[in-house]
Amino acid sequence: MAKFVFGMNMSLDGYVDHEHLGPPDAALFRHWIEHVRGLTGSIYGRRMYEAMRYWDEDRAEWTPEQHEFAAAWRRQPKWVVSRSLNSVGPNATLIKDNLEGALRDLKARHAGEVTISGPELAQAATDLGLVDEYRLYFHPVVLGGGKPFFAGPRPPLRLAASDLIGERVIRLTYVPA
Repeated sequence: MAKFVFGMNMSLDGYVDHEHLGPPDAALFRHWIEHVRGLTGSIYGRRMYEAMRYWDEDRAEWTPEQHEFAAAWRRQPKWVVSRSLNSVGPNATLIKDNLEGALRDLKARHAGEVTISGPELAQAATDLGLVDEYRLYFHPVVLGGGKPFFAGPRPPLRLAASDLIGERVIRLTYVPA
C-alpha cells in the first residue's frame, strides 16, 4: 500500500507561494532531487501540474542539478486531477472524476511514497482520510498572505520528526493524530 505524503516549501506564516519564497539553495535543491528520485509517483492538481510541466523539456541554461531533477521528475508516474484538462503530458494519467475511488485505487495498487501536490488537492485527500504524512518546509520568510499550506481546517496532527535542510530550511514532519 502506498504512503500518501503532502509536503511543500512555505513561509513562517504558513503560505506556499513559491514565487515569493525565492529559489532553493544548493542543499535544498539536492534534497528535492533525492526526494523526487525516490518517489513511486506524484498526484497533482491542475495548477500545480501545469507549473511542474516546466521540467518536461530540457533548457540550455539549466545547471547539471536542474537536468538531474528534470530527469527524475520525468521518470516518475504522475496522476493529474482535473475536470478542465482534456489531456496530460508524458508519463501522466488524467483523473477527471471519482477522486475518492481513484485515490483509494492508487493507494491500494502501489507501494512506496506518492506525493500529493497542491493545498486544495491535499485538503480533499485529507478530508477522505488518505494523507499519511505532512511535511512542512519552513523558510525564514514572512509573506503576509497568499495560498495557505492548509486549504481548510487543519487536521489533528502529531509531530513525528524535525530536520534541518541546509542552513535555511527546517522540515517538520507530522502524522495524523
